[in-house]
Amino acid sequence: MKEEVIRKKNLDEIRPFYDEDLIKVITGIRRSGKSTLLEQIKSELLNKSDKEHIIYINFEDMTYSDIENFKDLNNYIINLIKDKNKYYLLFDEIQNVEKWEKTINSLKVTKNVSIFITGSNSDLLSGELSTCLSGRYVSFYVQPFVFSEVCEIKKISSYKSIFMDYIKWGGMPQRFRFEDEKQIRTYLSDVYDSIVMKDIIKRFKITDLDLFNRIIEYIMTTPSQSFSAENLVDYLKNHDNRNVSKETIYNYLEYMCRGLLIQKLDRYDVRGKRILNGKYKYYLTDLGLGRIKNTSKKEQLGAYLENIVFNELLYRGYDIKIGTLENGEIDFIAIKDGNKEYYQVCYQIGDNDNVREREFGAYKNIADNYPKYVLSLDEFDLSENGIIHKNIIDWLLNK
Repeated sequence: MKEEVIRKKNLDEIRPFYDEDLIKVITGIRRSGKSTLLEQIKSELLNKSDKEHIIYINFEDMTYSDIENFKDLNNYIINLIKDKNKYYLLFDEIQNVEKWEKTINSLKVTKNVSIFITGSNSDLLSGELSTCLSGRYVSFYVQPFVFSEVCEIKKISSYKSIFMDYIKWGGMPQRFRFEDEKQIRTYLSDVYDSIVMKDIIKRFKITDLDLFNRIIEYIMTTPSQSFSAENLVDYLKNHDNRNVSKETIYNYLEYMCRGLLIQKLDRYDVRGKRILNGKYKYYLTDLGLGRIKNTSKKEQLGAYLENIVFNELLYRGYDIKIGTLENGEIDFIAIKDGNKEYYQVCYQIGDNDNVREREFGAYKNIADNYPKYVLSLDEFDLSENGIIHKNIIDWLLNK
């Protein structure tokens, strides 16, 4: 099944900037749909400009293999610009061009151009590059499909069966071309290997591949869990007789974040109103990629649901933190446009009083009047004391 979803949310965000001279930077994990989005932007631009003034280059296409560095790119583009009318320049996977930012910055200040670039790692806007383009770009993040987009692809009314498939295999767009689970796993394995090798191991020159693979497997198979570098150091020492520093572990985790394979979420002291440094959770950008490494461990449906809610809140544009209280924790504090929402996520509550007390009781020491939600797969409403309970599928579909 081929995906045919128009990335409406992303297009709505980017469209107001089509004719602005700010550089439009589109980031996202490899194969998340950036190229498709760029093609959709190109199609819209063809409604307002002739094709001679729209220059599209995919740097993973061997046709452009001769463009290796910023000088090659500059010469190529300059030769295509024939007049003073506006040109739309669309560069896909531009990180493959050495020091590309030099040409992008030069074209922006010397030519009548509107520039769009995509890349598969967060280094696109890091360090010296961020300084080089300071104040001259606007960035957009493309995620794998969220559940509402998956339903748009599937066109099936049985949301529950689709949802279990989504939990298992995630939302990487091209995986929906395959129906057979073996084919899906093969495809996702290839994507995973490409991300790890090209965007992490090669980029950051990792030499201890055995250690890196052990750490990455640990994170990929325990999403949404509280992370302790100390515990991982002890585990590696006791089980593998390996002495590893916490600094090395955190460096590897940072590389995984910069490869956009995982996302790091800070803990926020609700009472002290401050970020707790060194206290993090890690969430998978796509659950399907985590499935590749999880061949024997027990299913963690509660953790998977929490990961899905994190990605959905990110998609909806919230700034997200984990709420830490003296005797407990709130899964998510989500802030947008000055408004705050609280979320607790669990698999099922049913008639289990302990689970009910754990999820609803987490809010007992929060006295403000911002909305407080409990999300689960229960199909009946358990709302109480002003705390809103919602079925997670209904919430994901904005029902």
